[in-house]
Amino acid sequence: MKPAIRICLVLLLLLCSVVLSGAEPDKIKSLCEVSYPSDARIEWECVELKWSDTPGGLFGSFWEGVLRFNRMDRRHFLGGISMKVPKRLDDIASFTPLPATYPEAAPEENFILIDQAEMFLGAYEFGELVFSSPVAIGVKGHRVPNGDFRIDAVDRRHRSNLYTIEEIGRRYPMHYALRFYVDKAAKGWPSYWIHGRDLPGYPASHGCIGLYDEEMQYEYYNAYDQKVNKPYYHPLTKPFLDDARRLYRWVMGSRPDSGKFHKISFGPRVWIIGEPPL
Repeated sequence: MKPAIRICLVLLLLLCSVVLSGAEPDKIKSLCEVSYPSDARIEWECVELKWSDTPGGLFGSFWEGVLRFNRMDRRHFLGGISMKVPKRLDDIASFTPLPATYPEAAPEENFILIDQAEMFLGAYEFGELVFSSPVAIGVKGHRVPNGDFRIDAVDRRHRSNLYTIEEIGRRYPMHYALRFYVDKAAKGWPSYWIHGRDLPGYPASHGCIGLYDEEMQYEYYNAYDQKVNKPYYHPLTKPFLDDARRLYRWVMGSRPDSGKFHKISFGPRVWIIGEPPL
């Protein structure tokens, strides 16, 4: 084999390895198999969705609570998927598995708790929970370690320089991004962020913590599959689930924000605990 051809083949293999590294982990067909410590607090049954089902059609005004209970967004509400449905929808009207008060956060004006066992994030002010959100966490082998961190940089329209959206090939958007950890012991010093993304209801990221950002999904997918020119699953409708934007604004407060990457000195502590469910 000629040297030039050999070099081309090596480069091709390297390119393929980079592209494949951005692929999603194996999709889970039954969210009923993902167990959380808080599951025992609510009586539920496992229901398989039909393609004609919609969150609002099945659960009325409780649709957001049911999705939060399953740690999923509307783009993953698909026929053939099985999910946990509370037998009494009133039980998840304001669902959160996190404590209303957290002693570790009491001295802190702003404090973020991420419980990987529950796949939930809580924002605390002087130890009192002010809001919470389900999250996507890293798959096995790509998980951020538990520990004490602090947000040191923000970027309202951040994009990944490693991964792409599989269906359309664009660099993966990480809107409303809050950086909390740079692993200087690893090759390339990878950074870990809290940012908006899709939530399938199980560990799915390469280490970052993902929150609801349906506005980004609508913008990037336009609710249509461009290959066949028809609705991409169920079109997303307003109001969008946008917890990533809500957390970003809570961190920034009334401070000026250019919208571009910049470091901050007032970032809240980020306390990560728990053993992931998968």
